Amino acid sequence: MYYALLSGGSGKRLWPLSNSVRPKQYLKLVNRETNSMERCSMLQRVWDQLTEAGMAENTIITAGKEQAELIQSQAPGARTALEPAGRDTFGAVLLTCAYLHSCMDAPREDYVAVMPVDPFTERVYFETVKRLGEVVKRSGAEAGLMGVTPSYPATKYGYMLPGERQEDYFLIQRFVEKPGEEQAEELLRQGACWNCGVFCVQIGDMLERAEAYGVPSDYEGLYRNYERLPGISFDYEVLEKAKRLAAVEFRGFWKDLGTWDAMAEQMSTDTMGKVVMDDRCQNTQVINELECPVVVMGTRDLIVAAGQDGILVAEKSQTGRVKELTETFTSRPMFEERRWGTLETLDDTETPRLSTLTRKIRIHDGMTSSYHYHKYRDEIWTVLGGTGELILEGNRILLTQGKAVCIRKNQRHAVKAVHGFEYIEIHVGTSVGNDDIHRITFEWDEIERSQIL
Repeated sequence: MYYALLSGGSGKRLWPLSNSVRPKQYLKLVNRETNSMERCSMLQRVWDQLTEAGMAENTIITAGKEQAELIQSQAPGARTALEPAGRDTFGAVLLTCAYLHSCMDAPREDYVAVMPVDPFTERVYFETVKRLGEVVKRSGAEAGLMGVTPSYPATKYGYMLPGERQEDYFLIQRFVEKPGEEQAEELLRQGACWNCGVFCVQIGDMLERAEAYGVPSDYEGLYRNYERLPGISFDYEVLEKAKRLAAVEFRGFWKDLGTWDAMAEQMSTDTMGKVVMDDRCQNTQVINELECPVVVMGTRDLIVAAGQDGILVAEKSQTGRVKELTETFTSRPMFEERRWGTLETLDDTETPRLSTLTRKIRIHDGMTSSYHYHKYRDEIWTVLGGTGELILEGNRILLTQGKAVCIRKNQRHAVKAVHGFEYIEIHVGTSVGNDDIHRITFEWDEIERSQIL
């Protein structure tokens, strides 16, 4: 039995803190289950729970290639199946099964349980997931799902209505998507469960579906031909067409933290960052990632979130519309978290003849950048604090506070943080985008070898 966490998404649901390179599951806003005072991301919390359940070794994370470094930063050692582009969840599941079979030698007749990366739940949830493979096998179902026993008639979740019941599972009669309040109450009376997005399929079945679309079923081949798959959800392509589906019921705590109001309910404090909030505020949470203070006075039922990409002030009941209202925003993410540290964009100016990009970089002690060069830009670095080591065209340069260095076009370079290393980098050239980053290697040992230097 194998497990997969789907970690896609556009990153707009918790704007302005989430963006395309730091979607909501990577924001450190929730608390670890074992230590309520320590904040972590939803990915970190779920990965801890998988580890405690003995499932992490057989788990992979499927995500866009731009999230690879962030995943390794937050879940070191996790295996990742990377998508070259977004093709919705059907493509992600096929790529997941191709990775399991090609890279982890998973047999075609074995099963994989696919889970969202961001449920806020308890450890027994994962014990229920473990049962899915056996249930699919015994029931003869095309897929097995997990339903959550509802605690109230929610209108923001989909439901699965049970048909024939067996001792430890039921067959699904039909699905109902986000019903109205009256219909939700009727569904509860009929014993319906919330659909929490967990499903289990046979690996070989998914590989056959890839082959039916005329694409290779091995990971490398499917990766190269990924754009040939339809951009469609797994629900529409597989589950809604299936003739026999089985489900197990989870009777514990589960919540989808998909909006700011849901996230706020799980925060252990009403404020994060530099915030001053007076005692007349009611049911208000303020999250501030900026260095300047945020002052909130006399508010009720509000979410205030301030980050490098913007500022959100919203009545809690309206936070589900954030993605809709920010969908057209196309500017560069102003804050990014990488495996080696963080970068904050201070200025991004483009003109027809010359562009500049100014960023503040913090590198964790002992971590390194890639060994790379740029064809169309020069860089000027000024060290703000700490110490680091720069390798520039084979020369070693010790970087300390106040030191400045200029890196010209086509000069190969990499930097390693020694302690507390922070610097400002200014890019000047005709192109300052990611397409002008030409990487040679990420391995510092390789950089130090004479044949590379």
